[in-house]
Amino acid sequence: MRFLIFVTLLTVLSGGLVGSTVTGTYFDRFVLFIFENTNYAKAIKNSYLKTLGNQGVLFTNYFAVSHPSEPNYVAQIFGSTFNITDDGDYNITGTNLVDLLESKGITWKAYMQNYMNADNLDADIASNSVPQFVYYVPNQQNDAHDTSVDFAMSWFQPFFEARRTNPNFNTNTLFFIVFDESGGGSSNQVYASIVGTPVNPPSGHSDNTAYNHYSIPATIEANWGLGNMGRFDSNATAFTRYLLHP
Repeated sequence: MRFLIFVTLLTVLSGGLVGSTVTGTYFDRFVLFIFENTNYAKAIKNSYLKTLGNQGVLFTNYFAVSHPSEPNYVAQIFGSTFNITDDGDYNITGTNLVDLLESKGITWKAYMQNYMNADNLDADIASNSVPQFVYYVPNQQNDAHDTSVDFAMSWFQPFFEARRTNPNFNTNTLFFIVFDESGGGSSNQVYASIVGTPVNPPSGHSDNTAYNHYSIPATIEANWGLGNMGRFDSNATAFTRYLLHP
C-alpha cells in the first residue's frame, strides 16, 4: 500500500531543480515531515511533539481531508483528492504544486527514507544544496505506520535535532510536522505544528484556526506568489498568521 503512495509522490517529486534562492514573503525554504495514521489526541501526548508545539506553533484545529492515506498525500500536492478513496495506483494529470514552483524557478525535492536514489538529505545539507521545497517521508517504521507515534518520535527527535541547527538547512526555513490521517473511528483531526526562524508564535504557542491539508499548498503559494491550482487550494486558509513578514 505505501509503495503505491511512494510511486504517486515520486512521479510528481522525483529529481529536482538546481538554481538560485527565490526569496519568499515569509520563508525561503519549506520542509515538510509527514507521519502516519495517528489521532491528534494520541499524538499530542507524545512529549517530543508537545515540545515542538511549544517551540513554535501547534495547530489545534488541523484536519486531514480523507481516508485512507493516499488521497491525503495527493491533496497536499494537487489541491484535490480527485475523489480517490483507496490506496490504489492512479495516473493523475493536471497542474500540481511542483508545476507552480518550477514556473518561478523555485527548487524542490522529495526525500524518501531508505528509498533508492531518494535518501540523500545529509549529502545535500553537507553541500549546501537543500532545495527550497522539501517533502520528507520516513520509512514505514519511523512514520508510525507499522509501529506507534512514540516509536516514530524516538527516531525523529535525534534525526531532526541533529540537523535543524545546521545553517545549510535552517536558514529562514519553515519546518512543518504533520500526520497524513487520523486512526480509525475519529474526526480525522491530526497533529500539525510549525517551527523555525520564520515563526513568531503567540504567547500560548497554539493556533485554533481551521486548517487542513489544502492549507499546505495555499501557504506555499502565498509565500512565493504562485497563484493557485484552481482546486481546493484556492480557498484554503494559509497558515501565515504567526509567520514573520520581513
